[in-house]
Amino acid sequence: MPKQKLTNPLALAILSLLQERPMHPYEAGATMKQRGMNDVIKLNTGSLYAIIETLLKKGLIQPVGTEREGKHPERTIYEPTPAGTAVLFDWIRSLVRTPAKEYPQFAAGLAFLGHLSPEEAVVLLEERCGKLSELTAKMRTELRQNAEHGLDRLFVVEQEYALALNEAELRWVDALIGDIRGEVLTKRMNDKLVWAITYQEQ
Repeated sequence: MPKQKLTNPLALAILSLLQERPMHPYEAGATMKQRGMNDVIKLNTGSLYAIIETLLKKGLIQPVGTEREGKHPERTIYEPTPAGTAVLFDWIRSLVRTPAKEYPQFAAGLAFLGHLSPEEAVVLLEERCGKLSELTAKMRTELRQNAEHGLDRLFVVEQEYALALNEAELRWVDALIGDIRGEVLTKRMNDKLVWAITYQEQ
């Protein structure tokens, strides 16, 4: 693999879009939003242009011309260099083939759930379920709208994956709430609901 090591997914997105066709950064950002890529890759104007500068310095992209639209200033159009293309394909292959250890914040919260009372844990988990339900409905709507607008499914499979994860999490959290209420993880002690481990230690 070429020596340039990148870890920011936004750099991957930019290289990918420029591989499709040369474009200027603003167009790349607009295309990401159109395809819903900003749901899985953090995007803001400052970071977008910072990544362009990084890719330029590493010799992974190169300017191929400029473009002016109306009163807007000239915009530089970029394309990948051969090294950039090599990095792109090696990076994609690595991400697709190799499961990576990730550290989601929710898992960290679950690791310390026992510090809360079972009653409070249920309330918080129910709030999470509500927000997950809203997000899931929104994602389904966006996917349906993308299909109605003729956006090829290949460009939204990452959104399908994110939706599947949300749906799976919603089912799991709902089941966890049921286990807490059903005293699978908890026990009654002095008419109070406590964690089973606490009950066993008494």
